[in-house]
Amino acid sequence: MPTTDPVELATALQKEAQVGSLVGYLKVFRHPLAVMQSAQALERVGRDCVEDLAGDGVDYAEVRFAPEAHTGRGMTMDDAIEAVLAGLSRARNLGITVGLICTALRDQPHSLAVAEAAGRWARRGVVGFDLAGPEIGFPPDLHTAAVRHAHRADLGITIHAGEAAGVETITAALDMGATRIGHGVRIIDDLDFTTDPPRPGPVAERLIAQGTVLEISPTSNVHTGFVGTFADHPIDYIKRAGISVSVNTDNRLFSGLTLSSELDAMTRFHGWGPDDISQSFEAARGAAFV
Repeated sequence: MPTTDPVELATALQKEAQVGSLVGYLKVFRHPLAVMQSAQALERVGRDCVEDLAGDGVDYAEVRFAPEAHTGRGMTMDDAIEAVLAGLSRARNLGITVGLICTALRDQPHSLAVAEAAGRWARRGVVGFDLAGPEIGFPPDLHTAAVRHAHRADLGITIHAGEAAGVETITAALDMGATRIGHGVRIIDDLDFTTDPPRPGPVAERLIAQGTVLEISPTSNVHTGFVGTFADHPIDYIKRAGISVSVNTDNRLFSGLTLSSELDAMTRFHGWGPDDISQSFEAARGAAFV
């Protein structure tokens, strides 16, 4: 690593991640993952995570992590889940509620095993199942068996879709029963901008009818190259079309942000006021898996 100073190291990781592509952004995960290969490390990170959230004023959160990414030095996926949950248990003393979402990596062949592990910890802190990772060439329906197992385990389903790939991935995620879509910003390709507000197309209409929430992370979308600047982000068009959106951080380390700073940016660049922020919170609360 280029430095052992925490602030300088965070800056270096952010510079490496913010290259304008999803694949480039994801490559930087190899650095923190390298030091999260023991139960002690994962418990520490889980504890630090909830302390940071509490310090930012968050009272409810659902945290994603990929159990399969922490098995490089002998831990099983169950070991990894147990360790993270042990760290997150610190939330009880901080007055916040935190659930854990287990993410399967769509470019890896272990999604069913991840879903099975998540199911073993359902109602013991694990609240949901997610698919994430590179979208191009790895559509959600490659992992149908895993999502079906997660459904049977009574876990909430959220799937990353419509970030790097097109609207068809959002359709596939909906077909698999996702009640939330990670990012989903490519839904703008299904909006008719000849009207004001934009008129939703068939996929957007389905999101509206089903009450599906798009978990939108504007700063992350800049860093992965979906838009050039925060001000260019189409979140307002999506919201005005009648689609439920919540504002999220995505990766707080690589993007160098908090939920508060992301909401502050929404007020500065998109003119959001208390009502807009409240709508985002209510969308998130209504789609919560706990």
